[in-house]
Amino acid sequence: MGSINVKNNKLYLDFRYKGQRCREYTQLIDNSSNRRRLGQLLKNIEAEITLGTFDYAKYFPKSKKVEKFAVLAERKRKAKAYFESPDAPRLNEFAEIWLSEKQIEWRKGHYEDVDGILRKYIIPMFGSKKISAITKQQILSFRSTLAKVPGRKGKVLSPSRINHIMTPLRMMLNEAAERYEFTSPWKNIKALKVGRTEVDPFNLQEVELVIQSATVNFKAYYITRFFTGLRTSEIDGLMWKDVDLKNKTITVNQSLVRGELSDLKTEGSYRVVMLPDRVVEALIEHKKTSVLKYKYVFTNTKHQPLNYQVVSRSVWYPTLRKAGLRPRNPYQTRHTYATLLLASGESPEWIANQMGHTTTTMLFRVYSRYVPNLTRRDGSAFERFLQQGGDL
Repeated sequence: MGSINVKNNKLYLDFRYKGQRCREYTQLIDNSSNRRRLGQLLKNIEAEITLGTFDYAKYFPKSKKVEKFAVLAERKRKAKAYFESPDAPRLNEFAEIWLSEKQIEWRKGHYEDVDGILRKYIIPMFGSKKISAITKQQILSFRSTLAKVPGRKGKVLSPSRINHIMTPLRMMLNEAAERYEFTSPWKNIKALKVGRTEVDPFNLQEVELVIQSATVNFKAYYITRFFTGLRTSEIDGLMWKDVDLKNKTITVNQSLVRGELSDLKTEGSYRVVMLPDRVVEALIEHKKTSVLKYKYVFTNTKHQPLNYQVVSRSVWYPTLRKAGLRPRNPYQTRHTYATLLLASGESPEWIANQMGHTTTTMLFRVYSRYVPNLTRRDGSAFERFLQQGGDL
């Protein structure tokens, strides 16, 4: 709110415009009539400031601030012209161009994920906007809105999922800024902090319960999952040509995602997994009953590759219910393998290689609380080490 003040018995206006304090002096003597006159003038000024129609030169043509605000207005005009590139398309138009260019680079599954994110979240919000006119404030507001969107099981979207949704928007804005020569609004926007990876492995007794409860057709499948740590896409894409039962190894060199074979995500994922006898025996028996003319080790009743969503819904969760165990996602078989290896005292470097990690960093970050003496957790191993004078 502005005010009417007096100096040397002359009235002056005191108000704020464009974040700056403005004092404009008059030759009007301080009396009630002149105060009413200036009061009406101040109301008009404040109304126009609110509406965005205020012209400083119209009210105070001789003021030194006229030139100052004119310079600021010109800077804003130039900045807007630079920011809103005349050649830049609307976001939905650029999204089509960008996706078509990325299709050759990405795996089918990843392409479909990004396409789904664009259509479900980003295009409804920004599709009609010129991509060069999207502001940082709009981006942050969009992210705040995502935090209120219901996710699975009625829960709101997790920070990890929100980051996953924001990534294509960031990539498109930065790419468009480079192509159409405008300043990307994606500056100093940090990803949301994500909590530690949820690890809820089975203990060995629970593993046996799951295997016992599994149907005959899936016993070998779950024995292999629990005791090799293969990812879902890796075991679903496993072929007999990559299984060496004589040397007790599986060569992991491809994955099956949404019915399509593709390369693995990282170089470290290409590996040779050593098989325990339990898996070898299960695969030998499984091989006797499988239709060997089909290249995949594990197939459905129609001898087609497995669909992880169908298997999870119709086999995995019913098996857990039959075993009397709480629901856990199938990826916990991989976490179980890692924790059982750590519990047995295997070398972390060897475990990382079995898991497809290039270093032990991921191993210790995800499974840190399982690295200590899992079978006791009471310091007895260290006590015995001291008593034996450091001899193992």
